[in-house]
Amino acid sequence: MAAISFRKIVKRYGKGAQAVQVIHGLDAEIRDGEFVVIVGPSGCGKSTLLRMVAGLEDISGGDIAIGARVVNDLEPAERDIAMVFQNYALYPHMSVFENMAYGLKIRKLPADEIRARVDKAAAILELSALLDRKPRQLSGGQRQRVAMGRAIVRQPQVFLFDEPLSNLDAKLRAQTRLEIQKLHRELGITSLFVTHDQVEAMTLAQRMIVMNAGVMEQFGTPEEVYRTPASTFVASFIGSPPMNLLRQVPGGRAGEILGVRPEHLDAADTGWKLQVETVELLGAERLVYGRLDAEPVIVRLDANRPAPAPGDTFIVAPRADSLHRFDADSGKRIEA
Repeated sequence: MAAISFRKIVKRYGKGAQAVQVIHGLDAEIRDGEFVVIVGPSGCGKSTLLRMVAGLEDISGGDIAIGARVVNDLEPAERDIAMVFQNYALYPHMSVFENMAYGLKIRKLPADEIRARVDKAAAILELSALLDRKPRQLSGGQRQRVAMGRAIVRQPQVFLFDEPLSNLDAKLRAQTRLEIQKLHRELGITSLFVTHDQVEAMTLAQRMIVMNAGVMEQFGTPEEVYRTPASTFVASFIGSPPMNLLRQVPGGRAGEILGVRPEHLDAADTGWKLQVETVELLGAERLVYGRLDAEPVIVRLDANRPAPAPGDTFIVAPRADSLHRFDADSGKRIEA
């Protein structure tokens, strides 16, 4: 196992005046054995960053270190990493065992060691009964577990996951998240996991890097990112539904944006008067969509409580201890 260091990482495509910079001087330290999720919208640079760790993309500036080694100029095979992709990339003519063992055979490991490593990984991933099957005989979730098993048998210093759950349906995604959490607890290998899904990020990460347009907006635990977002981007990207961000509210200050999460607005006798546009019932809760003057506001209510109807005026009050303030120009958090 090993820590990962990002030191002023820059990535550019092209040269000279035509160069396009997609990663802007990123600094971060990932601890030995830590599970870190890199999350952000499409095009933010998260997969590019992962591919630079893997050696699949050149580094335009700065250094990446795995353990004590700067790996900028090392080939992927020399970095002691294993990668799991969105595409399972299994050999269709090979059995599960052969797919998992293939990389070890290429390295000419003894047959008994290969068998021991594959059997151990298969037991961890509950694949032992499937080792003789071909990929076409497996479900999507089982194929993804085989791809993870192929990475496990390598016994690398670092696991890299590039949106590995994107091809799975919602139920399998949730199930596979649990399996990945269990896997990390058992193996304790330093892991980087890339996703655009903030639910995956919140449930999997010990810490998370929130990326926006090639910039690391925030690096912290899921709770820190959710409770104290560093910017309006983080506030609106992390959380479902997102934080309400309002410029014109009673008690607002010039040059600031006021933020409040939907669950921190309570029905009240006095407060903000919302014009209700629609109400969604989501099982145990309701989401009320309305407007405070011209600004959209979402309120989360317990489904057992009375809810307003479209067209109603609904009065809500924000919880004083749950308000966030951001600079209106920079979008950065203003600490109290």
